Amino acid sequence: MKRHTDNKKGAATGPSQRQLRAGELIRHALVEILREEELADEALQNISVTVSEVRMSPDLKHAVCFVEPLGAGLTGQDTTEVIKGLNRVSKFLRGRLGRSIDMKFTPDLKFIHDESFGTAAYMDKLFLDPKVQQDTRRLSDVLGEDED
Repeated sequence: MKRHTDNKKGAATGPSQRQLRAGELIRHALVEILREEELADEALQNISVTVSEVRMSPDLKHAVCFVEPLGAGLTGQDTTEVIKGLNRVSKFLRGRLGRSIDMKFTPDLKFIHDESFGTAAYMDKLFLDPKVQQDTRRLSDVLGEDED
């Protein structure tokens, strides 16, 4: 017998509370593992990595980890190599993760570069543009707001 659901066809639903909790648990554990472990991959030597988000599949068996490599002078190509390096050592990280979390299954890990940091920097640059600042001053004058 078909189950009745309240979701309308085509309605977008976000991740469940369970997926969000599991993602945060894995994110915190990965941060600790990456901070403490020396990874053997050449692309990961002397590189710090920020894990900004972990998105879990509905069955909690797959995790997509959004990361941002940190380091002086990293280019786009270097960032790509770091992401490839993380994906190469993902089985090692998964093994360490399994020892530090209490879940029925340890999820497979896939690492992706988090583009939100670049987008935020681009937006900051736009807001510092004199033309944009002039428009925001005019808008605050019209609205009668005090300038800082």
